Amino acid sequence: MLCFNFPGQGSQRPGMGRPWRDHESWELVEEASEVAGRDLAELLIDADADTLKDTRNAQLTTFVSSLMVLDAVQRLGIDADCCAGHSLGEYTALAATGAIGFDDGVRLVVERAAAMHEAGQSQPGTMAAVLGLDDDQVEVACGLADDDVWVANYNAPGQVVIAGSDDAVRSASDHARQLGAKKVMPLAVSGAFHTPYMASARDRLRAAIAGTEIRDTDIAVVSNVDALAHDRAEDWTALLSAQLTSPVRWKHCLQTMERMNDPTSGALAIAELGPGAVLTGMAKRTIDGSRTISVSTPDDLDRLLEWISERASAPAARVEGEHLFAVERLVVSPATGVFTPVDLRSDARIEVGDVIGHVGDHEVRSPFAGSLQSFIAMPTERVAARQPIAWLRAD
Repeated sequence: MLCFNFPGQGSQRPGMGRPWRDHESWELVEEASEVAGRDLAELLIDADADTLKDTRNAQLTTFVSSLMVLDAVQRLGIDADCCAGHSLGEYTALAATGAIGFDDGVRLVVERAAAMHEAGQSQPGTMAAVLGLDDDQVEVACGLADDDVWVANYNAPGQVVIAGSDDAVRSASDHARQLGAKKVMPLAVSGAFHTPYMASARDRLRAAIAGTEIRDTDIAVVSNVDALAHDRAEDWTALLSAQLTSPVRWKHCLQTMERMNDPTSGALAIAELGPGAVLTGMAKRTIDGSRTISVSTPDDLDRLLEWISERASAPAARVEGEHLFAVERLVVSPATGVFTPVDLRSDARIEVGDVIGHVGDHEVRSPFAGSLQSFIAMPTERVAARQPIAWLRAD
């Protein structure tokens, strides 16, 4: 099984957009800039580290960068069997699976970042990473602080993040060291994320979530809140709202992916798409025997293809076209945009030149004759030029 993982805030870095300027997937930056009303190209190319640390910049640039990488990967015909994202990355995962549209995703991330920034201003807090201590002992350290401090992220075995008021985090950090923590590292953040300190942001975000169309998906997303796989639209309204004040159970999400994997088809494969390789390290610490790779630049795409080809079990990776029989053919997108299929039953007879759908204003015409096996792209999914749309069984 192949899972795509998407990073959260903190993975951004100066100049992360430069390698992508001449790549076809850069068009997502231009589209996102129009939706957000901001110059994302400037942020991705020229912004310094301090500018990118601002929650409002960090979240939006990370979200768009990750989807730009996904777009490039999908142009290769590679897709996943499940998705997940760390905190902000959960929104990327939902956009990646078509649960939310690209434009809606940009708007939600803009609202989420603004809400979290404002919450951090109104109720200041901080976060710290506790290394080398079991989860329950970190919880004990927070309890001994007897103040406003909570576990915010269960990232990996021996890697837990706590958050709360400055004094409470400092006290819990001292208790963690006394309990045997190898190291406690303060994090450069603007608030106590994933704690009750984000309650005002949660309340503000609820309205934006309620106004967003969320769709059922063919590919499940593993949620930060309950570490379960969800493919029903009705689940996400509550999950996204709860995420802001609930701990990110990332270690548990990885364990869920491991349980979802059929061991007879090979090791669980996890590809981190987006800036940095933080999640790749967490996967290695959490799941023994997993195969991991991080993709953040165009140069990484060739490595990804080699990594896919080296897999002993091809069915886990949905590489469209690679394992089709000689009598089967792919119909690909003529342009980039939102895909709307024509109402056709499975096994419908298609002739050369028949319209099977639209991508924006462009007609998708089949260059082959045959019977329709299935649509690869989902209705209202944003697709890239030359991305597989459907497959036919030719005569």
